[in-house]
Amino acid sequence: MQVELITREDLRAFKNDLLNEIKQIMQPGQEQSKQWLKSSEVRKLLSISPGTLQNLRINGTLRYTKIGGMLYYKLEEIHKLLEGGGQ
Repeated sequence: MQVELITREDLRAFKNDLLNEIKQIMQPGQEQSKQWLKSSEVRKLLSISPGTLQNLRINGTLRYTKIGGMLYYKLEEIHKLLEGGGQ
């Protein structure tokens, strides 16, 4: 049976590597990590007016969730709409 010793320096190096990986995962501004968009973000992404977005909601083309007074849209649904499979 082989015994390996772990030094404090080994632990520090492991800690630094782990922290760097966590920082990369949690970086703000990564579009992939954002699953829900507000109305203003959807309008900007699709280059549409507030009225057009309202029509997409009314006719069922774009599903949404209302929390409080805010409307949120799933990024996945936006991608489906852009690919032409909106229904």
